[in-house]
This record gives sequence, structure tokens and C-alpha cells, in this order.
Amino acid sequence: MKLNQFLKTSILLIVIAFNSLLLAQKPKEVNNKEWNQILKNADQIKFINPKKSIEEYQKFYELSLQKKDTIKAIKALIGIGFVYSHNVNYSKSYDYYWKALLLAENTNKDDSKSKIYQGLGWLYSYFNKEEEALKYINKSLELSKQLVAKKKFPIARTFGGYFALTNFYRKNNNYEMYQKYLDSCFQIKNQTQETKINYYLETELGYKLTHEKKYAQAIEKLKRTKKYYEEKNDTSETYIVIVDYLLGEVYQKTGDYDKSINAYLNSLTISKKLHCHADYRIMSCDGLVEVYKKKGDHLKAFEYLEKSKEMNEQIFSSKSESNKDLLAVKDTYRITKEKQEKLEAEREIKILKQEEYIWFLKNMLLIVCILFLLIFGFVFIRNLRSKHKNEKKIIKERQELELKRKNEILELKNKELTASALQLIEKEEFLNSLKNKLSKQKDNIDVKVISRMVNNIQGNPNSNWKEFEARFTNINQSFYTNLKAQFPKLSQTDQKICALIKLNFSSKEMSSLLGISAESVHTSRYRLRKKLGLTRDQNLTDFINTI
Repeated sequence: MKLNQFLKTSILLIVIAFNSLLLAQKPKEVNNKEWNQILKNADQIKFINPKKSIEEYQKFYELSLQKKDTIKAIKALIGIGFVYSHNVNYSKSYDYYWKALLLAENTNKDDSKSKIYQGLGWLYSYFNKEEEALKYINKSLELSKQLVAKKKFPIARTFGGYFALTNFYRKNNNYEMYQKYLDSCFQIKNQTQETKINYYLETELGYKLTHEKKYAQAIEKLKRTKKYYEEKNDTSETYIVIVDYLLGEVYQKTGDYDKSINAYLNSLTISKKLHCHADYRIMSCDGLVEVYKKKGDHLKAFEYLEKSKEMNEQIFSSKSESNKDLLAVKDTYRITKEKQEKLEAEREIKILKQEEYIWFLKNMLLIVCILFLLIFGFVFIRNLRSKHKNEKKIIKERQELELKRKNEILELKNKELTASALQLIEKEEFLNSLKNKLSKQKDNIDVKVISRMVNNIQGNPNSNWKEFEARFTNINQSFYTNLKAQFPKLSQTDQKICALIKLNFSSKEMSSLLGISAESVHTSRYRLRKKLGLTRDQNLTDFINTI
């Protein structure tokens, strides 16, 4: 039992140890707070520990790529380029700015492009490539203006571009252009309440007053800005390098050489300490050379002249490995960009050709479909109309046949009715004739008995008419209905006359059938014409046949 327990415990410990090993090997996932803290740390130590700062930026860049955050990846690359620039490794600075620019171009991030263009502009200015420097600084300013116009940033966003141009022209001793862009900076300052902008401009006013030989005012301005940057104790502290250099210039012009030397030396010390503004180190050394020469201390002047030359060799000479590519004017970005644009143009042309071909196929398919629908519609409508026409023709033929059959039956029945009526008339005439003859031969004949027999056979006119009317109505069912509807005031005699006229009976035949005289028939016909509202031109028989 003890052995089993020991084995179970051992297996459990092995499993726990194995899981712990796996967990230890699994990379820890960084949350957003820790991720942003890496960038913050890199920014804070970039002037204190450049090497560590670059490592932090690199870590932030890799995490940004993992998280697919392009904007933050660009920020990291700009940060690395900035650190390398301030530590006189201009080749690497250029490479990282170029890498950031390619990423910004592909993602169309104008804000990032503006910052990158400004960094590239300063790199070109360090090598006195004024045309290229101005091109990139102006591109930076133009993008900032566009972003402000689109209301994506406040007006203060353009200050960096104008201020960069102000610094550029100051360093190149172009006072006219310097004054122009300084005025633009003040216009922006008047539209914003940012304190840092005010003190940047106070520094430039110190230089402007120096140029105007207002030395006391210039010194006052520069001391005030220096105090602000010292108390601020942040990344803007690096600007003291420039302020101290300008103070050295003012003191030199006023003849206060000791203060001038202290200002130049302080600029050098802070530049080295904070790894920034390497170009001002050379300028401060040159200033010290001039001051010591004026003081008559040629040994010190020679010492700083050597230092100036050494820094020039280190930073800008072709002997510097870090700047070999730049001095050869190997514009990697431009070449790569041109190739990229060429490939992009070829790809767009290919896509356009494909789109045109697809568009052509779509249009052809659409035209074929429309033609098919038109032909189908035409055939369908034609067949439908033909079918409809045939159906109407068949219905019409059927109606004509039915009407013809009815007319034939009606005509036949009317003929039978007429024949029957004529037989009644003939019977009546025969009986009357027989009666007349018997009345003339009274001998040996019982006239009363024979007259009684004739009367029984003959019947009366009313019974004859009823028999006729019943048969007429059966054959011509709608005649009386239409007649009464159109002429409701007609008498029974009028209706009888109309029926007999329809059968084309003569006045004599009418008188025999109705048991009235021929004159009475004529009178009745005359009255009937009036009741029907007929004129002399209208034929009574034709009118009756239309009812």
C-alpha cells in the first residue's frame, strides 16, 4: 500500500512539474496597459539611456505588429529614428524613418507622414542639403494644414512645421525668411493657449533681439525661457542646449566673455548628458574658439578647434561608418518608393484591364439578356395576340353560326306560324262560304242545325287569336317584352297589329284573323304609326322588325 501511495504521489509531482515547465515556457501575453507603458518608458529615457530606449521602442514595435496596430507601430519606428538622429547615427535614423514612411504610405496615415517628413527634413539639413531639407519640411507642414482644414487637429498642429522652418532659416542665417516664418508662428500662438509654444517663441525672440542688437532684452528673454525649461523637468529640458548656445552668442557680442564661455560649456554638457542636438555641440565649440581668441587664450581656442574638427569628422565626415550611405547620397527611400510606385502603377493597369474586360463581358451579357428578353417578349406578345385573335375569330364564328341557326329556326317557326294562321283564315273563309251557300238552299235542309254545327266548328275570333298569340310568343320570346318596354302605352289591339306586321300579314289577312273589317285594320295601322312616333318617310314594317 505504501508503495502504491508513493507511486501516485511521484506521478502527481511529475505532472505538476511538467505543467509548471510548460507554463514557464509559454510567453506571457501583454495587456494594453503594459503595452502602452513600454512606449511611455521608451519616451521617458530616450535622452537618459538611448540604448535602452531603442530596445523598448523595438519591443513596442513588435507587440504593435502582433496586435496589428499600424499607428502604434509607426510611432515606435519614429521614436527609434528620433533617438538615432540625436545620437548622430544618421544612417540608422534615416532607415527607421524610411521604414515608418513606407508603413504610413501603405496605410495612408497623414498625421504620421507629417512627423516623418519633418524628421527626414532635419536629417538632410545636417548635411547642408537645403533643397531636400526644405522639400520634406514643407511637405510636413502641408499635411498638417490639410489635417487642420479637415478639422482632425486644432490649429496648433501646424506650429511644428512653421517652427521647423523658422529654426532652419535661423541656422542658415537667412534672416528675411526667418522673420517671415516667425511671424506665422506668432499668428498660431495668438490662436492657442499652449504654454510650451510661448516659451519656444520666447527663445526665438531672444535670437531676434540679438540680431537687432537689443542685447539686454535678448538676455532677459533667454534667461526666462531657460528657467522655464529647468523647472519643467521633462523632454523639453533638451531645449536648454539651444538656449545656452544663444546666450553664449549674446554674451560674446556684449563682450562678457566669461559668461559666454559658461553658456557655451553648459550647452555642451547638457547635449552630451541628454544625447541630443549634436549639431549644437559643434556650434558651441566654434563659439568657444571665437571667445578664447578674443580673450587672447590661443591654447584654449586651439583645443576647442580640435574638438570641433573631431566632432565634424565623427559626425559628418565620410570616415564615419554610420553616415557613409547618406554622404554617398544613396536615397534608399526614393529608389524604393519609385520602384514601389512603378509596381503599383503596373498592378493598377493590370487591374484596370481586368476590370475593363469584366465590364465588357458584363455589358455583353447584359446586352444578350436584353436582346433575349426583347425577342422573347416580342414572340410571346405576338403569340398571345395571335391566340387572342384566333379565339375572338372562333367566338365570332360561333356567335355567327349560333345567330344564323337561331334565325333559321325563328324563320322556320315564323313560317309555320304564318302557315297556321293562314290555315285558320282559310278555315274561316271556307266556313263562311259554306254558311252562305247553305243559307241560299233552304229546301229540305234544317238550316238551324247546320248553322249550329258550323258555329261549333268555327269557334270565335278571340279563341283563334289566343291560339296564334301563344304560338307567336313561344317563337318570338323577347318581342313583346321589348315592345312593352319601349312603348308602354300601346293597347292590346296595337300589340296584335305589331305581331302580325312582323309576320308580313296583309290588311285582309289581319282582318280575317282579328275578326274586324279591312278599314278598321287601316285605321289601327294609322294610329299605331302616331303612337310609335314615325314620320312619313319611315316604313312601319321595317321599324317593327328592328324591335
